[in-house]
Amino acid sequence: MSSPIRRVAIACMILFAALLVNANWIQVGQVNRLKKEPTNARQIADRLERQRGGIIAGDTEIALSVPVDDEYKYQRQYPAGQLYANVTGYYSLFTTAGLEDSQNVFLSGDDDRLLASRVTDLFSGEDRRGGTVVTTIVPRLQQVATEALAGRKGAVVALDPRTGAILAMVTSPTYDPNTVASHSSSTATDAYQGLSTDKNQPLLNRPAQQTYPPGSTFKLVTAAAALSSGRYEPDTRVPAPDELTLPQSTTVLPNFDGETCGDGETDTLIHALTISCNTAFGELGIELGDDAVRAQAEAFGFNSTIEDFPLQQARSIFPNDLDGAQTAQSAIGQFNVQATPLQMAEVAAAIGNGGVRMKPYLVSELRGPDTKRISRTEPTVLSKPITPEVAAKLTTMMQSVVTSGTGRKAQISGVNVAGKTGTAEHGDGEDPHAWFVGFAPASAPEVAVAVIVEDGGGELGTGGAVAAPVAQKVMQAALDTQR
Repeated sequence: MSSPIRRVAIACMILFAALLVNANWIQVGQVNRLKKEPTNARQIADRLERQRGGIIAGDTEIALSVPVDDEYKYQRQYPAGQLYANVTGYYSLFTTAGLEDSQNVFLSGDDDRLLASRVTDLFSGEDRRGGTVVTTIVPRLQQVATEALAGRKGAVVALDPRTGAILAMVTSPTYDPNTVASHSSSTATDAYQGLSTDKNQPLLNRPAQQTYPPGSTFKLVTAAAALSSGRYEPDTRVPAPDELTLPQSTTVLPNFDGETCGDGETDTLIHALTISCNTAFGELGIELGDDAVRAQAEAFGFNSTIEDFPLQQARSIFPNDLDGAQTAQSAIGQFNVQATPLQMAEVAAAIGNGGVRMKPYLVSELRGPDTKRISRTEPTVLSKPITPEVAAKLTTMMQSVVTSGTGRKAQISGVNVAGKTGTAEHGDGEDPHAWFVGFAPASAPEVAVAVIVEDGGGELGTGGAVAAPVAQKVMQAALDTQR
């Protein structure tokens, strides 16, 4: 064989080998990624021709597949419409979102943990079926939180502080996933385009995806840093002038509505939190330093995300390299501090749980098509941001906020409630956001909440006036449900 022919033969052999390697890599090495690819038309058609598993909240099926007489065998339906949209997401011809996306392989029946079920179906002649996802959402709380927001932009998160289970996760405005799940490509496309371009962002899951300045709810983090330093107690008097001139600046930090804290010069730490004194906590931030406040924030979960969380999430931020003025503003939850409602619910839950931060989770169980349990989520400790002693002191201080301070509208008859209000500025000419975070009962919490009403609901309202009543209804419902 001549040299040129030999070279051509070798080149052809190399190309043929590369083709075989590439084909095997696609068919074997990338099979799982391709199965999860929402735009894979072959996978979409295949899965719409089988019975996709349900998504459950309590005893309620909030996503299910029903037989239909069209080019596909099953139609995905969401019986509650908008109520759980941000949790379930949607499964459409082209895209997926929410649990429908993160749990797609299990719901579709392709998960390796369902192999035994697939083998059984093969021998019995049954079509392949998907597994069921059981959520931690309590339908009653989801409904109450939705009604309490009353159509105002914002979010509500309720956690079980003992386990991290998410009991309610509400966003407003929201959408009806049934429109996006239509088998009509034009209907589904039009619905998605309308939602994705809506300036009110109904597709945004505000509890986990949207960050806001936390305002005075962040004073819990600053207070935790102060108590953890060993230099402060709840009754320690701290500087609390009517106005605080920020370091290296001519900017003056005032108290809300020009109020006086304590005697006009100093106030106790507990009373400063009770009335939400800006100057006291601004001064406290300067004294502690930005590194100490940042370390405390990060212990609660700032500057990180929750590993393996099944919904898209944004990172809550406590900024780096702050000067004295910026530290003072950050210590009261302003400047460039940003937090999701889920993050602030975690802060409240960790304080209520004796300083132990549990990992928030939304999926309680996975069940096979035969309803047998495949897996169950076990509560996991994420961190211990504060000691039990500091948690107890903070709880006492937060109770004072509700009994005699800015959070009175969160009171529940016969129950001790711990909480903190926030009224967060977020732009020139914009009405401030209204916040409330807290837990109940204060001594042995069964529920922790975070509520934000964007722009104060258009009422020029404070956290105590607008968000606290929402939180009160959710906590009351949670206690009624669990008893």
